[in-house]
Parts: sequence; C-alpha cells; structure tokens
Amino acid sequence: MSVSRRHFLRTGAAAGLALGATSLTPAVGSVAAQESPTQTFDGWLDNVDNYDGVVDARGKAVALVEVGTNANGGAFGFGPAAVQVDPGTTVRFVWTGQGGMHNVVADDGSFASDLLSEAGETFEYVAETEGVVKYACEPHAPMGMKGVVVVGDVPGVEVSASAGDGAADPAAVYGDWFDTVDNFAGTVDRRGESTVTVEVGASGNGGAFGFEPAAVQVDPGTTVRFVWTGAGGVHNVAAADGSFASELTGDAGHVYEYVATDRGVVKYACEPHVAMGMKGALLVGDDAAAGLALPQVTGLHVVGGGLLAAAVSPLALWAFLALHGTGEESPAAGGGRVYRPDGATPDTPAE
Repeated sequence: MSVSRRHFLRTGAAAGLALGATSLTPAVGSVAAQESPTQTFDGWLDNVDNYDGVVDARGKAVALVEVGTNANGGAFGFGPAAVQVDPGTTVRFVWTGQGGMHNVVADDGSFASDLLSEAGETFEYVAETEGVVKYACEPHAPMGMKGVVVVGDVPGVEVSASAGDGAADPAAVYGDWFDTVDNFAGTVDRRGESTVTVEVGASGNGGAFGFEPAAVQVDPGTTVRFVWTGAGGVHNVAAADGSFASELTGDAGHVYEYVATDRGVVKYACEPHVAMGMKGALLVGDDAAAGLALPQVTGLHVVGGGLLAAAVSPLALWAFLALHGTGEESPAAGGGRVYRPDGATPDTPAE
C-alpha cells in the first residue's frame, strides 16, 4: 500500500457533503469555557466519550491525530479529540485501520479527506488561521466521531494536557537516551487507548530521522503501531535490549506493531540512523512516569551490536543492510509483524 499524503489548501471542497442525521456548524466561533477542565466548544464535543481535555501540541511542527482510535462504542474516535497547535502547524491524521471507512471533514467545508480504511493512510491539514476548527468523520459523526483543532491562543480555551505531561524528570526516567534527539519534547500521555501510532521517518534530527512522538506513555497491553512515512530512506525499529526488531524498509505506509505488556521503559532506535538521534521510548504503565528507579539501557545494544557499527561506519552499514535487507523483500507496505514479549505470536501479520 502506498501512503497518500494529501497536503491541501482547498476551500469549499466538502461544501456539499452531508452528515446524515448530524449537521455541522461553523468551524470558527466563540468557545464556551467551562468550570470543568474541559470545554465543549459550543456543544461540538458533547457526545464524544474520549474527549478529556485539550492536548497542548504548541511548539511542534507536526501534530498527530489518530483516525479510528478506540472510542464511542468502537474504533470511532479521533485521538486526541482536541489538540491545540501554533499557526502554521501541520496536523497529520493517521488511520489506524480500525472501525471501517473513515474520513476527516471540516465543519465549515474548508477541507475533506477521502473515505479511507487502510492502516497508515494519512491526510494533512495546515492550521494557518487562529481560531477553532471543528471536524468529523461523516459516516460516524452521530456516534461521536468528532474532533477539534485549536489554532493559536484562543480566549476561553484551557489546556488540560500537554506533550510533557505524565512523566517525571526525563533524566530520571530515560537517563541520557534522549540527549541527542532534537525532536524529543516530553512524554505524550496516551494511556487509556488500546492502539497508539508512532511515525517512523518523521521530521527531526536534521531530516526525516525521527520517531513522532519520540516518547509516549501507554497502558500495559497497548498495541504500538509504528507507521513508516516513506521519507529519510530505510528505517527500522529495534529495541535497545535486543528483544525485538522490525525489518528495514523505506516503504510509505509500512506497519510494524509491538504489544507493550511489561511495565517499565522500552527504548528503541532506528539502527542505520541512531547516531543522528533517531531514537524513541515507551513508558509502559504508571510506575515509570512516577520517576521510580528502573533499569536503564545506556549503551547501544541493539541486535547484537549491529546498531553501533552501522551508525559509525559506511562499510559496516553496507554489511548490515546486506545482512538484514533493504526493504525490497519486506512485506507489502501496510503489512508488518506483531511482536508480543510473551512470545505468543511474534510473526503474526498486522491487521
């Protein structure tokens, strides 16, 4: 599968689209501030059961929103349901592949994606004008599949979560793992979600050499879906303790899944680009975020030492690629493997 990146500046593209029993109201307008930590945005999010506040993504060039996250009686949510960004930020919607066909349609008709269902499909919206942008999935809006992007500093909007919430001092949790990672902006709290997406080949570290988000907190049992952007050449996802490793590939939309079962810190990297700072981490459960002492992997122990050699030597990198492949023989884009630490089904094709 090839990922279709629809970076658009259209107006009126979805003007004639209907939401069945639900009609969409103007996208930019007054915000009804509440005494509670959340706002309903004039009732837009009243029936959205996974909305628990506005996530602060200001300061980030790209903000990720999952399409088809677990909510509203099935895989009928946007995750996060509300996010605040700076003007000029790219909001990248990433399909989980769950819940059937979904789209992303602006309430004011200013943009609309296609109806898509494949895991790893993306749609991008550049948030240029300050205000509140409301959007929905047309087929599932009556079920509560709606979201909001707050662009800039809008009066009445209070941020209740941020990219840095949910973790203690990074040095206490990760050691020096993120010292050379320029796109690390704190730990994104995604607890409460059954599936979480991390982009492979996101903007960072001097090119498309980042994981986005670089650090994410999840519940035990969460499926972490790594989705390749297709940028930056061939990448892989390899655990720092050698417990798992994906294939090397550069195919846009390729998916590799890891099920986080054990509490603690899971560090990983892209082997060819670790020296450039292409590293990430998962905080699994609550203990790690509380700053408790956890085993730290400070060396570059990934797949028997291949990581360090490949990072510093072009000859070693060539040998590494020859040994592990370049992605040309990897599963079709959109495929992948599910790795479970308990060893139950390490090579099960991704859904």
